[in-house]
Amino acid sequence: MRLADHVVEKLLALVQARGLQPGQRLPAERQLALELGVSRTSVREALQKLISQGVLSARRGDGTYVQTVPSADWLQEAMGPLAGLIESDPNYRYDVLETRHALESSTAWLAAQRATAQDKERIQRCFDVMIEHQQSGHAELAARADAQFHLAIAEASHNLVLVQVMQSLFTVVLSTVERNRHDMFRLSAPVTLQQLTVQHQSLMQAILEGDPQRARACIGEHLEHVRHTILQMDEERARRERSMRLPAELMPSPPGAP
Repeated sequence: MRLADHVVEKLLALVQARGLQPGQRLPAERQLALELGVSRTSVREALQKLISQGVLSARRGDGTYVQTVPSADWLQEAMGPLAGLIESDPNYRYDVLETRHALESSTAWLAAQRATAQDKERIQRCFDVMIEHQQSGHAELAARADAQFHLAIAEASHNLVLVQVMQSLFTVVLSTVERNRHDMFRLSAPVTLQQLTVQHQSLMQAILEGDPQRARACIGEHLEHVRHTILQMDEERARRERSMRLPAELMPSPPGAP
């Protein structure tokens, strides 16, 4: 990797570690050079590269700022109505799962290669919070922590386009995670919770150990497990609903009935 590209990645990691939002100012070049351990020339070159990509913006005499990604607004508007569609027709969650599979296969792969120490700490923290809420029986908080865990992995990919798409999808993902967790944990066997915990932990471990192939395999297995489990429960629910519509005389008699 060229030095300039390395400094670009370190700059992006610094922006994320400090939680700098669009419109907020970066430290001065001299301070950045000290913090990143590189020359001011390298910092200046990396800043120019990120400015040309539209990630940062320079204000004459005022410094460098995090730029708002132009596509974020229309993307957020496009994603918003999906939450209502899913509420009215749960089958849309299968579309969300397919979308997540496409996106998260990439974010997990990249995160395993690019995650900084700060990224790894955040992923671990999100996992720990998720487990804590699961053990406390707080389903809604566990679902939110679950979604935050996957979003933390996306942010560790350091691909700003993927991060923007995942953030815009966050509301939809959260609603489907909550519904999936409700179905899987309340309507399925108790072992389901343990299986998902193991899957999340395996995914996290692959990223912490820098194994992109294993990380991509883990997220694929996890989302396929969710899809298969939800599909089975939907089919069982549909069978029960069909049986309830049968005339009384056609309903099967319980075992032992005369």
